[in-house]
Amino acid sequence: MTTDHQSSASLPYRGRFAPSPTGPLHFGSLVAALGSWLLARHAGGEWLVRIEDLDPPREVAGASERQLRTLEAFGLASDDPVLRQSDRGDLYQQALDRLLSNGDAFVCHCSRTDLAADAGVHRRCVPGAQRSDPAIRFRVPADTVVQFRDALQGPVEQRVDLAVGDFVLRRTDGLWAYQLAVVVDDAAQGITDIVRGADLLDSTPRQILLQRALALPVPRYAHLPLIVDAQGNKLSKSLASLPIDDAAPLPALRAAWSALGQPGATLPGTGSAAFLLTSMTRAFDPTLIPPGPVETPA
Repeated sequence: MTTDHQSSASLPYRGRFAPSPTGPLHFGSLVAALGSWLLARHAGGEWLVRIEDLDPPREVAGASERQLRTLEAFGLASDDPVLRQSDRGDLYQQALDRLLSNGDAFVCHCSRTDLAADAGVHRRCVPGAQRSDPAIRFRVPADTVVQFRDALQGPVEQRVDLAVGDFVLRRTDGLWAYQLAVVVDDAAQGITDIVRGADLLDSTPRQILLQRALALPVPRYAHLPLIVDAQGNKLSKSLASLPIDDAAPLPALRAAWSALGQPGATLPGTGSAAFLLTSMTRAFDPTLIPPGPVETPA
């Protein structure tokens, strides 16, 4: 099995796009989907779609089906059957049991109030704390530093114990935390390259710690530029962000191409979404992707 100390350069490239069903895909989602798809195709690899439906209270009914219809309308089809995290609890439990048995995870009875004095960062349990619905956290030892090189953002270093502390693997409501589920699924799907938005960059050190603790491969990472509004705020699925139009994919595809730093002059003026994607594959230059924020088109 590959570890983070071994090169994965010889493995077939497998990338993925993994939206959460909290609403329709917006322009920032499209940039992440197109960017990950183009990098996979540029490498001659596969591109998968995974629905990260771990948080039912935040999900919107029918959102995942609408997201998949949008991807289909834009010509972005998964090379494998779409995987849904809500079906994979048994795998997450197996990983959690391993972490608990190795001492890498522990049961935590602390409440948010208990952690408020430390800005919510957990470094040690409050003596005597007891609750009927404890969380399970990953144990981050003191002086834990994770370093990696992001293909777009360059060298990244995080002192994990200070930045995030002991992080949650299973929540007090019994739901699985994103950090554990994403690591388990990336390994199970053989993902070699994780391409996603820069808003998830600070999650990567936690995921690398979990990959090491579970003896899983550590993929290569590339965090695409954040899409922001005119005031420099992150584009979200509410307020400033409107869903992209399934009936008119070409303008949005061209705008996403531009957000990825690619010159519009390299694309044909007309054609279907499939034809445009073929042209993009031929013209795509990964070295032109900007690392910094990109303002959404008006």
